[in-house]
Parts: sequence; structure tokens; C-alpha cells
Amino acid sequence: MNDAAHLLIVDDDARIRDLLKRYLVKQGFLVTAARDAAQARRLLTGLAFDLIVLDVMMPGEDGVALTHWLRGEMGTPVILLTARGEAKDRIAGFEAGADDYIPKPFEPRELVLRINAILRRSPKPETNAVAQHVLILGHLRYEMETGELRDGTDPVRLTQTETALMRILAERHGQVVSREALVDQLGRDRGLGADPAQERAIDVQITRLRRKIEADPRRPRYLQTVRGEGYMLTAG
Repeated sequence: MNDAAHLLIVDDDARIRDLLKRYLVKQGFLVTAARDAAQARRLLTGLAFDLIVLDVMMPGEDGVALTHWLRGEMGTPVILLTARGEAKDRIAGFEAGADDYIPKPFEPRELVLRINAILRRSPKPETNAVAQHVLILGHLRYEMETGELRDGTDPVRLTQTETALMRILAERHGQVVSREALVDQLGRDRGLGADPAQERAIDVQITRLRRKIEADPRRPRYLQTVRGEGYMLTAG
């Protein structure tokens, strides 16, 4: 799995986004999802991806505008998805710099074939391997290989539990991790079973971790609470 291509899926439709993510993960890809262009930009600031699957019709900044911005910043391949299949819409997408254009509805298997075709002719840049292992959290850098959090060249001291939490959240950056999952993972790391009674302790540890990574822990930007679901670490 370490050699799997890392894809970014950007779609404001949660159902389509989740279906695509599950399907592509089953096909052996690493997948990160964003709900809109703004979240995609934050993820792209701290991470490198091998390919971006991008919906055109989104509120706010649309997929064509985001593709145009991407082409000024990086060479990551882009596949546009849209319900508009007219020639003028395809031309607009290609003029913005898209590598391929798939009208909706489409067969997921076709998307996989097109992704693989693009990846075969787009060698992964050597810098990707490094960039994918570093998360940028404002002025802080989290090294995923070593589990170290740094402020410039200075290490930020983390407790054993904070180190474990950062590793779990970083491995699933941009995704919501439930309190139950955090308790379960921490328990397995220590050879213990999951204990639901420890969920409140997770909240306390999250609060402490925020004090070390957030400029304003009461208004977290990077370690966010997703009400009713859990926590999410977002780079950028």
C-alpha cells in the first residue's frame, strides 16, 4: 500500500464523495476527500497528490476555476467530473488545464481506467514521496515518518498520548475520526481493549494537544471538532 497512488477527491455532494472514496480505496488507492475548493486548497498546501478528481459544479469556487489555479501552482493531473457534457463545457475544462473530462453519470470502473491511464503517462515527481510525509500546520511541521512536531527547527514536546493521537489523526488527515475509533486505536497500540468510558479522556487530550498546535485553541483551525462525529486534522 505504500506505493499506492494518493488521490484527492473534491465534490460537494457527500453521497458521491463517499461512494467514490470507498470504491477507489477498494481499488488500492490512497484517497483523501474534500467537500469544496476551499478545503481542497488547504489540503494541497500541506500535501502532494498524484491525481485530483474534481467536480465542476460546486458552490463558491467551481472546479474549472480551481483547475486554473492548480495549473499556476503545480502539475498534478486533474480529471473533471460534471453533469454538463456539452462540447463548450469540455473545452472550458481542457483550456483550464484538465487532463481528462468525464460527464456524469459514469461507471466507476471507467474512472479507474482513466486514472490509471493518466498515472501511467505521468511519472510521480521525486518530491511527492517527501511531501506526502509532511503535514504543514501553520508555522508547525509534522513529520509523519518520525512522529515529530516542529516549530521551524525546534521540536515541540508531546506526551506519549499526544504523540499517539497525532499519528492516528495524521494518518487520516482530512477525514473525521470518531472518539470511539481513537479509544480503540490507542487501546490496541498499548495491547488493551477499547473502553468507551475513556472517550471523555480523549476530549481532554485533544484539548491539550490543541494548546500546542493552535494559535487560538478555542477556535481551532487544524484540529477540528466535527459535531456528532469526532475529530479531524486538516493541514494548510
